[in-house]
Amino acid sequence: MVEMKLKGIHKKYDNADFYSVTDFNLDIADREFIVFVGPSGCGKSTTLRMIAGLEDISEGELWIGDRLMNDVAPKDRDIAMVFQNYALYPHMTVFDNMASFETS
Repeated sequence: MVEMKLKGIHKKYDNADFYSVTDFNLDIADREFIVFVGPSGCGKSTTLRMIAGLEDISEGELWIGDRLMNDVAPKDRDIAMVFQNYALYPHMTVFDNMASFETS
């Protein structure tokens, strides 16, 4: 993996009166291990979903290496996301479960 930078990341859902994530900044070095910990509703999952490309970034920049990833499709990010709870379809293969989250 290469370094990752989140610069001033914000997330505001359509028709929401507030931001779910505000001004989130983080530098992750190559091969560094990171854990997000916090109370329910603080934006951990939303931030991870933005990194994976499953949620749009409302403001700010996500860099992986020297590439700006804001408009890169999830399938082209070379990132996987595994959910804490079972949110997978048991009748599908691992590949099909992961591919079902693709957005174009």
